[in-house]
Amino acid sequence: MTASGGPAAQLRDQRLANGLRLITYVDRTTPVAAVNIWYHVGSKDERPGRTGFAHLFEHLMFQGSENVTKAEHLSLLESIGGSANATTWLDRTNYFAVVPAEWVELVLWMEADRLRTLLVGLDQENLDNQRDVVKNEKRSSYDNQPYGGAYIELFAMAFPKGHPYHHPTIGSMEDLDAASLHDVREFFSTWYAPNNAVLTVVGDIDEDAVHAAVERWFGPIAANPALPAHPDLELKAPLGPTRKTIRDRVPDPRLHVAFRLPPLGDASLAAAEVACQILGSGRGSRLHRRLVRDEQVAQDVSLDVLAFAGGASLAVGAATLRPGASPEQLERCYGEELARLAAEGPTATEMERALALIESEEMAKLGDPEELADEIGGYATLLDDPGRAFREVEIFRAVTA
Repeated sequence: MTASGGPAAQLRDQRLANGLRLITYVDRTTPVAAVNIWYHVGSKDERPGRTGFAHLFEHLMFQGSENVTKAEHLSLLESIGGSANATTWLDRTNYFAVVPAEWVELVLWMEADRLRTLLVGLDQENLDNQRDVVKNEKRSSYDNQPYGGAYIELFAMAFPKGHPYHHPTIGSMEDLDAASLHDVREFFSTWYAPNNAVLTVVGDIDEDAVHAAVERWFGPIAANPALPAHPDLELKAPLGPTRKTIRDRVPDPRLHVAFRLPPLGDASLAAAEVACQILGSGRGSRLHRRLVRDEQVAQDVSLDVLAFAGGASLAVGAATLRPGASPEQLERCYGEELARLAAEGPTATEMERALALIESEEMAKLGDPEELADEIGGYATLLDDPGRAFREVEIFRAVTA
């Protein structure tokens, strides 16, 4: 067990013989079941010249397997009142569904079927089709989106060339064009294995029945005994101030900033998150009061934390210049507010507000089976600590001014 008492002690956490980690948690609040499977593979695990594969499989996994036809995965779930989706990021790829609790085995069967037999349906036509889908996603989400390339630029500047976090998760379109069917099949066979996955089921479930179903459908799937090690995420030198000016078609200039932070699991990351709440969260934040309301140099302002498994997490922020204001003044004011918090510290009222906002967010996650399954699976995958999902509030409460 992950804790001696409390909700975390109610987690049932075990491994199948093939290495699949199964975690269940009973929540009788609503008659639903959330199924979430984290594969410990993200864009950090891609080879140079073959970027974008992790995200490509987020799409290919919905294109049919031996017993589920193309697009049937989603249509079957929708027909019973359920929903499903997937996401890809630097450290992981995860697939999740919420269904009426009595249908939980259907989700488990479909997840096992595509893990076991996806390559049966993966042909050149499917690859070409989903490659085009990813290209269109890049055009709509990055290339033709106002300020859409900002994160790509920030990551490239924050992590040096050659670092696993340097390239964008969406990948290089040139790399995807160059990818052969063999390359893509090899990526799946390498990383999509039960011993590289955490399966979490949360909700109004019969745990014994869920464990039996998982053993029945996932148990026969072979492990990958040659699962590669994840790449070295160490950053060998301080970043140093780095800046870049980008000419774009948007009418209003925007300042984007990124700061390296400690990685996920480091005790001081929670303090950085509280600081970012005080600085950039909502109309009561320091940056909003100074830049938007008082000096009126910005139309909007933000500062958020992106937590990563190794190397460094990032604080990323932005502020859109108000027409007629000076870009230099905007940048100066933004920097001064960060320096002022470091020099003077927060007030008791600011600490109380920030911690109340964070606690509200964390409690909302605990009350949502889908969010809770994701949190449990994420902490199990990246920190080997699924019970941390229930300790987040106390971790933040321990942060002092």
